[in-house]
Amino acid sequence: MMRLASPGWLVLTIAVLVLAVLWMLRRRWQRFPFPDVALALGRTGRIPERTVMAGVLVALALAPLAIALARPQEVLSRRLERAEGVDLVVALDVSGSMSALDFEPTDRLGVAKEVIGSFLDGRADDRFALVVFAGAAVTLCPLTLDHTVAQHLLDEVEIGSLPDGTAIGLGLGTALARLRHSEADSKVVVLVTDGSNNTGQLDPVNAAEMAAELDITVHTVLVGRGGMVPVPIVDRDPRTGRVRRQVRQMEMEINPELLAEVARIAGGSSFRARDSEALKEVFEAIDALEKTEFTSTKLVRYRERFEPWAWAALVVLLFGVALEGFAGKTPW
Repeated sequence: MMRLASPGWLVLTIAVLVLAVLWMLRRRWQRFPFPDVALALGRTGRIPERTVMAGVLVALALAPLAIALARPQEVLSRRLERAEGVDLVVALDVSGSMSALDFEPTDRLGVAKEVIGSFLDGRADDRFALVVFAGAAVTLCPLTLDHTVAQHLLDEVEIGSLPDGTAIGLGLGTALARLRHSEADSKVVVLVTDGSNNTGQLDPVNAAEMAAELDITVHTVLVGRGGMVPVPIVDRDPRTGRVRRQVRQMEMEINPELLAEVARIAGGSSFRARDSEALKEVFEAIDALEKTEFTSTKLVRYRERFEPWAWAALVVLLFGVALEGFAGKTPW
């Protein structure tokens, strides 16, 4: 990108045409001070070509000189952005009930993984961690800015990797441990589950109180609905030994009141999603609540580029003077 530091000098370019015209008129007058006599003698009054060219070149030298005086500069700029990101942990339920088929196009866990992945893609400046829980809880991904690795680990999440059960308190407690030593201004846990706490040594309410003490915000997301829902069951035929997959209606227990209380204590919001579209809207709402703040500084440097134009003006001027001297037909 180029700029002119002193563009006012460009008015000199107007003088180019004026001087060229005056030069030609002056040359004509010097050679034929009495035009009528010149015509009587049969002279055409034509200015010798080299003499005309010399004057034109001298006038044209003002054009690159004007550009040089205007100081063309190459703009060397860069923007330094500093992002105050959020340290964010998703605690994801991987208990057997997350295989329920009331979410399309897959099951509760499949849709949750897809939505969380999209949520992660939109928060490039946040450190992200992933905790999964069922009857136990483990950290699959510690806090990282490498979202490619985080996304890969999220894609690998599956049901059956942990003892069955729904240890909400333990899952939340493990997520809090990932943020305990964080120095970020904003620390957030998003707890995604479809059930009610039925195992684990840590009560969810106690875990929420720990979050409040650590100044960690907890948003809770209840996925699915309670009551009878279709769940795939895999068993083995006792007679043939073949593995069979059947879909059965099963009773699902949920506890939205508990999740709402956890969010209230930890200063967050409680959401409920009964289908995939609602789950997407929930994470869009969470994304809007937990914004990343930016400050930016623009550093601008300039590289002077007037030298080529100044040299061009000098060369054209000298060439014009030399041509005039070589022509030698008329005095300066």
